[in-house]
Parts: sequence; C-alpha cells; structure tokens
Amino acid sequence: MNTITKDTQFIAPTYTRADVVFICGKGSRLWDESRREYLDFSSGIGVNSFGSADPEWLAAVTAQAGGLAHISNLYYTEPCADLAELLCKKTGMAKVFFANSGAEANECAIKAARKYGQRLGGAPDGVTCNTIVTLNNSFHGRTLATLAATGQPEYHKHFHPFPSGFISVPANDIDALCSAFDAYPTCAFMFECVQGEGGVNTLSALYLQDAQQLCSERDILLICDEVQTGNGRTGTLYSYEQFGISPDIVTTANGLGGGLPIGAVLFSEKTAGVLTPGTHGSTFGGNPVCCAGALSILRRLDEDFLASVRAKSEYLRTALAGMPCVTGLSGLGLMIGVSVACNAKAAAQKCLSAGLVILTAKDKLRLLPPLNTPQSDLDAGLAILREVLGAC
Repeated sequence: MNTITKDTQFIAPTYTRADVVFICGKGSRLWDESRREYLDFSSGIGVNSFGSADPEWLAAVTAQAGGLAHISNLYYTEPCADLAELLCKKTGMAKVFFANSGAEANECAIKAARKYGQRLGGAPDGVTCNTIVTLNNSFHGRTLATLAATGQPEYHKHFHPFPSGFISVPANDIDALCSAFDAYPTCAFMFECVQGEGGVNTLSALYLQDAQQLCSERDILLICDEVQTGNGRTGTLYSYEQFGISPDIVTTANGLGGGLPIGAVLFSEKTAGVLTPGTHGSTFGGNPVCCAGALSILRRLDEDFLASVRAKSEYLRTALAGMPCVTGLSGLGLMIGVSVACNAKAAAQKCLSAGLVILTAKDKLRLLPPLNTPQSDLDAGLAILREVLGAC
C-alpha cells in the first residue's frame, strides 16, 4: 500500500491534498518520493522560516531532544524562560503565554479579553463587556471560538451554534467599528494587519491608528493576530511595527518554531496580570524542544536580516509586477498576494507540476518563501511563475 492510498484509507478526509508525497527538504528545496526536486515558495504556510533542515535549528532541536523533551508546566525549564525573555526584550511586551498553535494562542487572547472585560464594571446597563469585534475576511483559527471570531461565513457552515459574543465588521471602515462599539458591550478589537487566509489584504495604517485611539478612549483591548504575519515574515519582527500602533495583546505562531508547533501570546503591561493561576493552561505549551527551535529562529531575526527580507520582497514584487496575467499585488515582506487574470488554483497546480510549490488565498496566488531563500532560488521560482502565467 503506497502512502497516498494509506492516507486516503486511514486519515480523516479534512484536506484536499495535492498528488505528491514529499520526503525531505533542504533550505528552499524539497524532494518527493521519486526524488524529483521542487522550489518551495510556501514554507509550510509560513512555518519553516529558514526552510527545511536548517542546520542551526536542527542542532538546537536535536540537542534539546536528547536532554529533556517534556516535563510539563508544573516545573521550570530553561528554553521556555529564555524564549519568553527574548520575546519580551525584542517587543517591549511584559509577559508571554505559550501554546501549541495559532488557534490556541487566539483562544488564550479571547479568554484574557473576556476576563479583562469583567474588570470594566460592565456596560452602562450592567452587562459585562464581553463582545469581541473582528473584521470581515479575517481568519483566527478553526476551534469553535476562533471560528466564531473568523469573519468568513463560508467557514461557519455545519458548526452552529457558535459561542456568542463575536461580531465582524468591514475592514478599513472606522465608522463601522465605532458603530459596533456603540451597539455591543465590547472588550476587544481583534485583527490581522495583513489578512492571510482572507486574500492577503493589507489594512490601512491610518485605520489601525484610528482604531487604537478609539479603543484607548473606551478601554477596549487591541488584539493583533500575528499568527502568519509574525516572526520576520513581513519584513519586521511583527507586522504591527509598520502601522504605528501598540497592541495590548499579540498572538503569534507559524514561523516562530521554525517547523515545530508552538504558539505565543504576548501581553503588554496593561494586560500582563489578567490571567492568573488556574485561569488558563496548556499541557504542551512551552515544550522545551519547541522553545529551543524557536530560540534558534528568533535570535537570528536582527535588523540586518529583516532588511534582507524587505529587499527580497521588493525584488519579487518588481519581477511579479511585470509578468503576464498579473493584475495586482498585495501583502508585505515575503507574504505576497498575486492577483491574476486566470484561475489561481489552476495556476498553482500548474506551478506544482512544473516544480514550484506555492499557495492560494481566495482568488490570489500566495507566496511565502523561506525568509533566507537565496537569490538563485528566487530567480528559478520566478522563471517557473513567468512560464506558467505566460501560458494562461
């Protein structure tokens, strides 16, 4: 029984997989079971920040796995404490909670916001402030609460009833946001600076600055979801740095572990003391091996490296803008949405057949290459894209 047959027989059919079995990778290159080589412009949906089998990451993970793989949060571990310290020092945030994924990080943020809302003494009519306002086309996860927060109704089918206390409004519309705050006892506004799954849509900096002012005036928490945009992906450590805002809570995951499952919630001084012993937890959160991998990633995301991400982004965007069939570009850094005058999913499949792994988001192509992809691989990937789009 081959891998695809076995997968089809024994794994729940929740994914529409491409007809390829990858067995290994190195940097921004992958190989399938027939030893065919591919260029990776997806990095596992922005997870493999430094590509596959990065030597420094591999050494850190292997060393930690050989010493202590897990001990539980009933005890202290050095990698967990070191990673929290590094995150706080790099961002100016005050406290960190570690989870296993972006959805879990967002669940934690939601719980913290609800608990903070109780501090407000309730709305004027005595109702506790517990509504979380999100944006249309947002994506915050697939658990029931994070799915309720997700502003894409197509994801909601089949799973009602959802937890109450969530409402979505149009992005970049400050009047709609203000109206929602007026209509509902709101404890938090939750958003992505660049909506990845929603179509690689970048929010307006002025809108987010106005939203922060509005939240500050009403003591509503500003929660920035950096699950896909964080950890250097957009050319700064976290994307909110490019928008002139200071969130009260930041969630992150994908690129942090370099390939291992880890999520993090960063709390400002304002929110650092909201969650107390017994109010939240995670069995695997702060796992020493995952934290060791994350440390090897985060330590290398200095300003020189981030400048190289921005330079690669500009290079790709310039090349993409001149390609046939391309009608527009969106996103930030090495998170690029490509609007095309053809079927995006069909184009992505043609790229895969030609040896280039890319993603889609709504009706766009989505490029998320490893942050350290060499120039030669960028050029090789662009050549495949140009050929595929030229035939559209």
